[in-house]
Amino acid sequence: MSEQIELQKQDLTYLNWAKVRNSSGTAGTFLKAYSEIAGQKTYYKLSDFDTLKGIIGHESVNEIIVDRLLTLLGIEHLSYRLIYADIILDGKICPAYVCASDDFKQKGEDKIALDTYYELEHIEGEKPFDFCVRLGWEKYIYEMLVVDFLILNRDRHGANIEVLRNTKKKTLRLAPLFDHGLSLLFSCKNNKALIDKTDVLEDKRVQCYVGSNSAYENLNLIPKDKMPDFKIPSSDEFNTIFENIDKILPQELLDKIRELIWRRLKFYEDFRNQK
Repeated sequence: MSEQIELQKQDLTYLNWAKVRNSSGTAGTFLKAYSEIAGQKTYYKLSDFDTLKGIIGHESVNEIIVDRLLTLLGIEHLSYRLIYADIILDGKICPAYVCASDDFKQKGEDKIALDTYYELEHIEGEKPFDFCVRLGWEKYIYEMLVVDFLILNRDRHGANIEVLRNTKKKTLRLAPLFDHGLSLLFSCKNNKALIDKTDVLEDKRVQCYVGSNSAYENLNLIPKDKMPDFKIPSSDEFNTIFENIDKILPQELLDKIRELIWRRLKFYEDFRNQK
């Protein structure tokens, strides 16, 4: 998994960054960019950005951690790369960790946010969760709800689930799971006192378009006989998730993230067996 992180500084000064307010309501501004070479699009994003302080978050690093976790669990998702690079912000060259991903659309597909597609196609009185089940996306939704519990994802709004359509082939599918930056301990700002007192099993308020504001309650939406059956990684497998992350994040923050994921994995295992 080490190839996902490029620690040797690269030159990405050619990228043009656009400011995007965080749609979840959580304070922060996030910068995005893209490049297209030989018809292949690559998308880039940065962590939380402050006009005065610069890049102050580590959401891009969270994407790599979650990417590696989902690979271990065998869940389809968008793959990310983390690149240490020089970029240009406000006319100045500065170093940053940039998160990169390839376009997940196949040739002939267009995309539409799930909330928009729901508004166009749902039956009167049908909730988004039931809408997804009716269209045959239940396995995807069940896995997504479990993943968002495991990583304490606070940002699964209706545009962070995308519908991919090919009108000529008449195909319809959901995009691989993506955008997990606002999960784990993204809001701790590397403050050791805040990190130490964080309860990793706390049921923080989350945004979930197809469920509720409780990651715990969302697990109860999954029928007992359809609970995703993930094999809990061994200690050695689990440790691969954090390979080279210790060169980027403070150790106390990394230890807390490790604890959060592991204890939530164990909680889910017990929950699935008891439900």
